[in-house]
Amino acid sequence: MNPILKYLKNVFTAKRVFGDNSTLTRLVKADALLQDMYEKNKFPGLAITVLKEGETIFQKGFGYADIAQKQFRDPRKSIFRIASVSKPIAATALAYMVQEGILDLDESFYAYLPDYPKKEWDFTIRQLASHTAGIRVYKGKEYGLNEPFSIKEGLGVFKNEPLVFEPDTEYLYNSFDWVMISAVMQEVSGIPFEEYVQERVLNPLGMQHTFCPKCHPERSRKVDGVKVKEITEIEGSGNVATFYSKCLAGFRKAIPVDNFYKLAGGGYLSTSEDIAKFGQAYLDNRIKVEAEFLDHFLTSQEVNEKPTCYGLGWQVSEDAKGRKFYGHVGNGVGGYANFFVYPEEQLVFSILINCTDPKIQEELDAVIDCFFNMPIT
Repeated sequence: MNPILKYLKNVFTAKRVFGDNSTLTRLVKADALLQDMYEKNKFPGLAITVLKEGETIFQKGFGYADIAQKQFRDPRKSIFRIASVSKPIAATALAYMVQEGILDLDESFYAYLPDYPKKEWDFTIRQLASHTAGIRVYKGKEYGLNEPFSIKEGLGVFKNEPLVFEPDTEYLYNSFDWVMISAVMQEVSGIPFEEYVQERVLNPLGMQHTFCPKCHPERSRKVDGVKVKEITEIEGSGNVATFYSKCLAGFRKAIPVDNFYKLAGGGYLSTSEDIAKFGQAYLDNRIKVEAEFLDHFLTSQEVNEKPTCYGLGWQVSEDAKGRKFYGHVGNGVGGYANFFVYPEEQLVFSILINCTDPKIQEELDAVIDCFFNMPIT
């Protein structure tokens, strides 16, 4: 079979719309770069979805969801840990609360959770969401906890620690900020955080393959009295990937973790297609939050009059070629993710890998670069 025809046959797309030969060349180049990475054992499995002006122009799986079973990746069905790509999902739910007046970004955290241990300085929801509140990062093995914590119980991991700096004087990225925000969100809404997100974000956007992590077997199936909506399949079965970490011999199964308590900051699981759909919803104005509220989330905050390149739950920056984007990179135990929305170019990228940081971001950036300046007819 002609190599080009074979390529077109193997690329999963909802609709293939090519402009000129240079467009096809760029798609083939992206495909070749990813295939080369897989052949060099850079990742166990990867799924990618790229949208241009709402059309799927590239969607494919590389490698395996499970190496031992030779189970291939499917970008529409294979379920990955998306790590910190969870933050934009949580931030979208938070934006609804802000618009509805349920929660004030500039109100003290203690106004909502007064029993939280008092610190040297007060801090706000905005400061938590922008990582300028002074909350510390992971210590030791906290990155890979496998404890059956609810969201409120998860606060106990760090709540007795002092702030590491006075709020608004520094920027320190961490996921504990969003554990605190999710605790506030379920307090003010009166329903579990995961149910609020399901009702306000996932269901309206048709994200049917985005899930909470499976509950730890030692935790009750009820959180705050309401049954948890969780992924029912186990790792390595059905559509759920086996999660890996890199080692000298290649890849080994990642350590077991329970990410439920940090669902908002890094706990969701999803498919590359669902995450791309989420990004497209922003370009299509399907997020029913007025610009005056949404702009707070998609505008880089400043510390000491310098941009942090981070909004509220979103990375907001420019790439190496000066193109503006918002989105997030995610890295967690057994999962690595790239999620980028380029509003000027009307491009959405969703790349998910079933491995703890595979150290290939530069290669992924090269793949992403292939999709610019591509005419669509």
